Amino acid sequence: MPLVGDIWESYRADEFVLIVNGTESPSVTKISGLSEGEFDTIEQPDGGSHHIFKVSSTKVKFESLTIERNMDGSEDDTLFLDWFQETFKLSADKPQGSAVRRNGMIEKRHNGETILRFAFYNAWIKSSKFTDLEAGTNSLFKQTLVLEHEGLERVD
Repeated sequence: MPLVGDIWESYRADEFVLIVNGTESPSVTKISGLSEGEFDTIEQPDGGSHHIFKVSSTKVKFESLTIERNMDGSEDDTLFLDWFQETFKLSADKPQGSAVRRNGMIEKRHNGETILRFAFYNAWIKSSKFTDLEAGTNSLFKQTLVLEHEGLERVD
């Protein structure tokens, strides 16, 4: 964070890049679901009283990553199309589903310098959808992908 006068200026959320299997995806415009994990809670009653203790289940759950990207005819379109087609294989007797997994990284940058990295592991495409088509609109055509994964952590 840069020191501006007497305060530390906060990072902005607008400079980042998604990397899947070592390939940067510059068409990604939004990533949500950056959760480092959550424990389930077990409620344990205390016998003979009205008190309930809350304890951790020790099972960690991770929020899905939602990736929003512009459709622009670039190599990114092919990268995500290939991954989707390999996962869903609609012409096959049995789609691959969660068997087609990729590792990746989300780099948060500030003035071009990487300041924070999130690594995600064993991600697979849960869903893919596109912007509604509407005559006369000024909207960009976007794809929204939901990725399930087995972990997200901050890394050096």
